[in-house]
Amino acid sequence: MTMFEEYEFTTLQIDQHGSLAVLTIHRPNALNALNGETLAELAQVTDIVAENAEIAALIVTGSGEKAFVAGADISELAQLEGVFAGREMALAGQDVMHGIASLPIPTIAAINGYALGGGLELALACDIRVASRGARLGLPEVSLGLLPGFGGTQRLARLIGSGRALDLILTARQVQAEEALSMGLVNYVADNALERSREVAEMILKNAPIALSLAKEAVRRGLDTTLELGLEVEADMFGMCVATQDFKEGTAAFLGKRKASFKGE
Repeated sequence: MTMFEEYEFTTLQIDQHGSLAVLTIHRPNALNALNGETLAELAQVTDIVAENAEIAALIVTGSGEKAFVAGADISELAQLEGVFAGREMALAGQDVMHGIASLPIPTIAAINGYALGGGLELALACDIRVASRGARLGLPEVSLGLLPGFGGTQRLARLIGSGRALDLILTARQVQAEEALSMGLVNYVADNALERSREVAEMILKNAPIALSLAKEAVRRGLDTTLELGLEVEADMFGMCVATQDFKEGTAAFLGKRKASFKGE
């Protein structure tokens, strides 16, 4: 039976098999904008996901059809005064995004509607992004006298290159789903982002859990170092996979022309 955990600004749904979780941000009157309370709740729910060994993949989405997350709460940002307050706000948001990015399981952002500012930064913290055809994505912070502070300047450039990232950041323009796809900002465009995200998650969950986690770690660690050291990381992770029972099961299933039954061991 599907399980729901409801909080003030978020809902965590875990499917009947316990392997796929859907985290929904729910602030409909503010287009799911991220205020301090919502960020704190996101951090708490992320910890719950991290501590639940049964969850093998996570989808992050927003409630309703208008917005994934329309950004940070501008009324709250407007109250900030001075360098220290601004820095602390940025660090708090970065911590939340880092928590999601650091999850050892695959994560997918199902982008329905607007993903602006902190909303796009949340999507960038996920491994894969699926946008609805009506989605609009952008980092409008410079139009407010700010810059993206929840990881946007760093993750976007790493994802699509500095030139394209600076185009989006410096113009503050919004892009539609098809343009986002063409520049590599999203991986898929679909009529229904959440349904397509579930399909992608199902493809992922057919594979060996330890291999998924180690592959994700190899990519993440490799981005932060040289190619030479990254290849060393890859070799280490490859060796760790070979030592698992899942590797034995996967190869035996392939040779036996049957479906593999992975146990995450």
